[in-house]
Amino acid sequence: MNNKPLTPEEVTAASKQFFELFSIVKEDLFDQGMECKAEDVLKSMEQICGLAQKLRVQKEIENQPFGFNKKQNEE
Repeated sequence: MNNKPLTPEEVTAASKQFFELFSIVKEDLFDQGMECKAEDVLKSMEQICGLAQKLRVQKEIENQPFGFNKKQNEE
């Protein structure tokens, strides 16, 4: 594990990505008629991001060639 301190640029990039995702989830919850605290949004984000990871893996598996197509793509 890297113990070097984070640079301001790394923190800025991470913050932008985090708050973009946070805003998406918060707005979606609001659109569903739910007034949520930050804790509720974070709990929802955890579940949603877990599902998104599973869907990404599933999509990658579905897009992999199989059978004789697999052999043609390897050449």
